[in-house]
Amino acid sequence: MTATSVSVVVQQEQHQAGHSAATPAFVDLQVHTTASDGALAPAVVVQAAHDAQLAAISITDHDTVDGLDEATAAGAALGVRIVPGVELSTHFENEELHLLGLHIANRDAIRSALQEFQAQRVVRAERIVAVLNAHGIPITMESVLREAAGGAVGRPHVARAMLAGGWVREFREAFDKWIGFGRPAYMAKDRFEVVDAIALVHRAGGLAVWAHPGELATIPRIRKLVDVGLDGVEVLHPSHPPYLVQRLFDHVTQLGVLPSGGSDWHGTTDGPRKLGGQQVPKSWLAMQDAVVASRLAAV
Repeated sequence: MTATSVSVVVQQEQHQAGHSAATPAFVDLQVHTTASDGALAPAVVVQAAHDAQLAAISITDHDTVDGLDEATAAGAALGVRIVPGVELSTHFENEELHLLGLHIANRDAIRSALQEFQAQRVVRAERIVAVLNAHGIPITMESVLREAAGGAVGRPHVARAMLAGGWVREFREAFDKWIGFGRPAYMAKDRFEVVDAIALVHRAGGLAVWAHPGELATIPRIRKLVDVGLDGVEVLHPSHPPYLVQRLFDHVTQLGVLPSGGSDWHGTTDGPRKLGGQQVPKSWLAMQDAVVASRLAAV
C-alpha cells in the first residue's frame, strides 16, 4: 500500500465513477438490519444500497448471521454484492473493542458461539429491565422482545420500548439518561477476549477488522492486535473526524494492514450515518478480496 491520503483515494474513485456512471464506485462495509438492532429488514437494506448506487455492502449484524440469506438473495436480484459479516463485542486490555468479521465463508463454524452470545444478550436486557423497574419505570421484558422481533436483543430495543411506553421523549434520551455507559441502568456485557474473537472469525474464513476504534487505535495497540491476528482497521466511520481518518489511514499504511470503512447504518435517512455516506473506496474491498483469495490458495 503506497503512502497517500484518503481524500486522494476517494477522489480517484469519484473520477472513475464519473467516466462510468453505470459502475458504482463505493461500498459500505458496516451495515445493520432487523436481524440485530437495525430498523429495516435485510432485503429492504439491500434495496436501499441499490438506490444509493453502492457496489457492495457488508451485513454486520451484532452476534448473528441470520440476515445474510435474505440479503444475499436480494443482492443477487439487484446486482449489489453482499459481503457476509458479523459484529462482535470484545475486550482488549481494559477497553471494550468492537470487531467486525468480514468475508465470513463458513457460518456454521461460528453459529453455536453466536447463539451463546445472543442468549447472553437476553440476560443482559433482563438485568437492565429490572434496574429500570427499580427506578420506577414499568417497562417489561415482553415489550423489549417485541421491539427485537426475533433479532439479537440489544440496548436499542430497550430504548425503543422505553420510547413506545412514553418513559423517554426521544430514542437518544434513553441512552443519555438511563442505559448508556455510566448511567443507572447500564450493564456491561460478559467479557469476551479479542484474541478469541479473532480466532473465531478466522475459523469462519473471515477477516478480523477493528470497528470504529477512534483515538484508541495507536500504532502500538494496532501492532499488539496484529500479533494476535488482526487483519484490518475501520478507517472511515461517522465517528471519525477527518484528522483521525487520515491518521488511521497512515497507521494502516505503515503497518501493512487492511483499511476498511462503513456507515454503521441502522436505518437513518440523513446525517453522518446515512447509508453510503462514508464513500468507502471499492479498491479497499478489492484489497480485502485479495487477502481472502491468497489464504484460500494457501490451504
